[in-house]
Amino acid sequence: MIVVTGATGNVGRSLVQALAATGEHVTATSRGISPADVPAGVGHRRADLAEPESLRPVVEGADALFLQSGGAGAHSLSPHDILDVAKAGGVERVVLLSSQGVATRPQSASHGTLMRSIEDAVRQSGMAWTILRPGGFNSNTYAWAESIRTTRTVAAPFGDVGLPTIDPLDIAEVAAAALLQDGHAGQIYELTGPALITPRQQAEAIGDALGEPVRFVEQTRDQARAQMLHFMPEPVAETTLAILGTPTPAEQRISPDVELVLGRPPHTYAAWAHRNTAAFR
Repeated sequence: MIVVTGATGNVGRSLVQALAATGEHVTATSRGISPADVPAGVGHRRADLAEPESLRPVVEGADALFLQSGGAGAHSLSPHDILDVAKAGGVERVVLLSSQGVATRPQSASHGTLMRSIEDAVRQSGMAWTILRPGGFNSNTYAWAESIRTTRTVAAPFGDVGLPTIDPLDIAEVAAAALLQDGHAGQIYELTGPALITPRQQAEAIGDALGEPVRFVEQTRDQARAQMLHFMPEPVAETTLAILGTPTPAEQRISPDVELVLGRPPHTYAAWAHRNTAAFR
């Protein structure tokens, strides 16, 4: 059995579907999961990673675990306790969804040191481990959905700075490979899309998918920062703005790892936009 944490998220939901399609016995878990969140035949149980004991009945009898690192809530996790509970339940293999920032922003409290501490706990767990370090997600542009639906407009900073953002489906399929196949233990995969794409180009791609133009309005850094502070802590906002505005060469590097694992190139942003047009209509 494979347990998927964060199973209602952009990666976790796709991973559950990918694993279920193979006939694998899967248990999906998150704090608020319901039967509507999982495919037919997939088990689901509620658990909160911030309360490791809530995970104990979920992992009992499991042999593999997909560990979502908590995103903005990662600071509240006790990774050693989570992994101890998983190991006691029988888990022998863990795949961690981490962050590219562990390598590219090592001094950042949110993107670097915090994620590094979770990675260290996984490496020290005694289980076979694989670490996934994606860059920015294509699905981050869901934040534009309301303004696109209502005014066919996108407002974002750094309109002509490109990053190789990745389709969460690609992350999920790499995770599925690492959970199901041998040969991935001890590997760290950096996951990116196939090409640099700018916010302006992302808006154009969504417009193409909708069949209607989407106007791009470039924000100033201060405008973007003020908006971000409504939903993320200041240190996270500052690091995010630095990545978006002045990415390092490592953050703009196109990684070969998706193709290495899956035997195909990662999906383009345009393909992601066409697959998710319902969010923007």
